[in-house]
Amino acid sequence: MDLFSIILTAIGLAMDCFSVSIVNGLFFQQSKVFKALKMASFFGSFQAIMFTIGWFAIRSFSKVISEVDHWIAFGLLLFIGSKMIYESQKEVESKAKPLSLSVLLLLSIATSIDSLGVGVSFALLQTSITVPVVIIGLASFIFSIIGVSIGERFGRVLENKIEIMGGIILIGIGAKILIEHLMLI
Repeated sequence: MDLFSIILTAIGLAMDCFSVSIVNGLFFQQSKVFKALKMASFFGSFQAIMFTIGWFAIRSFSKVISEVDHWIAFGLLLFIGSKMIYESQKEVESKAKPLSLSVLLLLSIATSIDSLGVGVSFALLQTSITVPVVIIGLASFIFSIIGVSIGERFGRVLENKIEIMGGIILIGIGAKILIEHLMLI
C-alpha cells in the first residue's frame, strides 16, 4: 500500500478520536493543554495498539485466504466507513464527563475498534506494519489535540460532519484497493 493511502487511512481512523475530542473540548474549563495531551496520548496509543492486534491476529492466516483478501479488505473498510457515517447521525450526549482513567479507557477502546479491522485489512494486503502503525497513532494523537482546540470554539457545528468525512475516506480507500486489484487481473 502506498504512503498516500496509509495517510488517508490514518486520517479516516482519526475522525472518531477527532469527533470525541471536539465534544470534550466543549467542556474543558481548566488545564486544557494537559487534558488534551492526556486524551490524545490515550487515543493515539489505542489506535496503534488495536491496529497492531488486528494485523498480527490475521497475519498467520493471510496465505490461506490470499485469493479473496482484497474482497475482505474492501468489505471491512466499507463496513467500518458505513458504520462511521451511520453513527455520525446519532445524537451526542451533551453531559460533560471527567477524563478519569476509566472514561479515557472506554473512549479509547470505543474510538479504536475500527483500527482493529483496518489492521486486519492491512495484514491481508501484505502491508508492512511499521509505517502504518506509527502514522495511525500519530494522526490520532494530532487530530485529538486539534479536536479539543476546535471543540472550544466550534464543537456543536462540526462534530457529525467530521465523522461522515472519515467514513467516506475509509470507503474510498476500500474501493481503491478493490479497483487496483481488479486492474491487475
